[in-house]
Amino acid sequence: MSTALQPSMDTLQIDFVSGLDGESSVNPSPPHSPLLNDSCNIAPLTPSLSPRSAPRSVCAHPFSVVVAIDFGTTSSGYAFSFTQDPEAIHMMRRWEGGDPGVANQKTPTSLLLTPEQRFHSFGFLARDSYHDLDPDEARDWLYFEKFKMKIHSTTDLTMETELEAMNGRRVKAIEVFAHALRFFREHALKELKDQSSSMLEKDAVRWVITVPAIWKQPAKQFMREAAYLAGLISPENPEQLLIALEPEAASIYCRKLRLHQVIDLSGRPMANGFEQDSPVPIGSSFRQAREQLRRSRHSRTFLVESGTGELWSEMQTGDRYIVADCGGGTVDLTVHQIEQPQGTLKELYKASGGPYGAVGVDLAFEEMLCRIFGADFILSFKAKRPAAWVDLTIAFEARKRTAVPGRASALNISLPFSFIDFYKRHRGQSVETALRKSNVNFVKWSSQGMLRMTSEAMNELFQPTISQIVQHIDGLMKKPEVGRVRFLFLVGGFAESSMLQHAVQSAFGRTCRIIIPQDVGLTILKGAVLFGLDPTVVRVRRCPLTYGVGVLNKFVEGKHPRDKLLVKEGRDWCTDILDRFVAVDQSVALGEVVQRSYTPARPGQRRIIINIYCCSSDEVVYITDPGVRKCGTINLDLPEAKETSLPHKGRREIRASMQFGDTEIKVTAVDMVTSKSVRAAIDFLSN
Repeated sequence: MSTALQPSMDTLQIDFVSGLDGESSVNPSPPHSPLLNDSCNIAPLTPSLSPRSAPRSVCAHPFSVVVAIDFGTTSSGYAFSFTQDPEAIHMMRRWEGGDPGVANQKTPTSLLLTPEQRFHSFGFLARDSYHDLDPDEARDWLYFEKFKMKIHSTTDLTMETELEAMNGRRVKAIEVFAHALRFFREHALKELKDQSSSMLEKDAVRWVITVPAIWKQPAKQFMREAAYLAGLISPENPEQLLIALEPEAASIYCRKLRLHQVIDLSGRPMANGFEQDSPVPIGSSFRQAREQLRRSRHSRTFLVESGTGELWSEMQTGDRYIVADCGGGTVDLTVHQIEQPQGTLKELYKASGGPYGAVGVDLAFEEMLCRIFGADFILSFKAKRPAAWVDLTIAFEARKRTAVPGRASALNISLPFSFIDFYKRHRGQSVETALRKSNVNFVKWSSQGMLRMTSEAMNELFQPTISQIVQHIDGLMKKPEVGRVRFLFLVGGFAESSMLQHAVQSAFGRTCRIIIPQDVGLTILKGAVLFGLDPTVVRVRRCPLTYGVGVLNKFVEGKHPRDKLLVKEGRDWCTDILDRFVAVDQSVALGEVVQRSYTPARPGQRRIIINIYCCSSDEVVYITDPGVRKCGTINLDLPEAKETSLPHKGRREIRASMQFGDTEIKVTAVDMVTSKSVRAAIDFLSN
């Protein structure tokens, strides 16, 4: 077994390397160590006690057009911009199907597969086609909606993770996402062909896919793998796809805003949901702006400022702002500072948030139905009348959007006839009887055959989700790193809710200005296009976790525990030390890299596999400490080396460069003997 000591002779790394011939040897770690595995050893050649970063130039690629896909939990859409005219963003609005009287900027994130698991439709067409199926026939079709949340909630996400369709059948999640992305690819390319005077080459399109900032690396890699499977790009051309963080994209667009493009919710004190100097209810100014926007919907092209918008002239050095992306599934918060005069952005605190999206209100509605009609009935109805259940959720969604605080009149929600009929068959009594007997007093039965919900009922549905959002924003603002917040931008589909606007205004209206872009539902999409046009706009990001590898350090009696002692070649080493690449909440500039050099454990070895560990704290010392987990691997494929090209002692140095300042962690490697690139990949999905 060959190893290489650090120049300081105090540090040695013991990790795992797999050879192509499948042979392996056991790492000489103590029995408790997670490093015991069926692999060989490698050793670093560069110091690990104080990781250093080196700047790396950012390469530009000659793309003709940028296409951004906002892949949301409840709705999705895309937009594009030609690089020769970057100030014009073209929105896609020609969706097949749609709800009458509604400006369909996006389409529902709904997918319909045939009983043979072949693609049938996506969006409004999928939803409407599923609705029109005969109930018996619908049981064989696979309908998916709001499936993006599965990627966030799955702790052990892999390429084999499955999603459950409405009929209970399971399909690989990667295939479901690939179907959706393939739909957008075909839709966008057809539109580009119609708009472009010349034929676009396949590699002339830069694709951007949005994801929540709180998603971890496995989820981001999952979306990239789905894009490969969908044919958006080739794995040989990974730079053709960018993963954009949703609140970050919104921030990029917000810095372009002019005063007439925003609604300022703050500034006047509140009393009982009304501005004291005005009898107009909260949210009416936003609705007026929405009306103006609706009247101009014939235009599908938006123009953006070439520099920063006039809103930022009020910002002083040191001022910062928060972007709260309130979407269907999650709420994402990012804290930024705009750097003048260049207009670049600097992240001041790691992204935070949680599953507090509008779906929480939907789940509360379902729980309320379970309290009234029984959980067993709701479960049976969803399984046996899935299309009717989708009808009911659509009806609730329409009423949810009209909910305002302090509403005097009740809201009526239509129950599908099949719900009323199925309940009578299932329970032997009417829906009206069930409502009278239930302890849910704020929901009544309308003589028109509808659920009649009082304002108290709607408040009860919204309150748990909105309270979590307000608490999270409040907790973020109280952190010492997040001071002098000048603006709070509310973006995302849920930000359209007057209920949420009122709660945020009441909580923070006196401490900062609360701003809502007029086209709030498209803010992320537009920002994603701008990010694709200039990926260097966010100059500094914060690391969400601590990342590193396990190494051996010189054993110090009294400092290191005896169970970590490893005697190797006559020297005492402490095993399982966490060698940090980056620390949680550490500032990392775009283009910076962390470098380590490794040498194969044996001659002729063709692959190096390095285990990566992560944790949410910077206080850990060992990879066996609580909270530390193996989260991925770095894979280095080594070309065959000629003996004549090796150094005198026969050691082969492979220098790996890891980049943590982008939206994804990236790795490259160079064989220092030949100065040629080594095929390098980082994998977070194969644990």
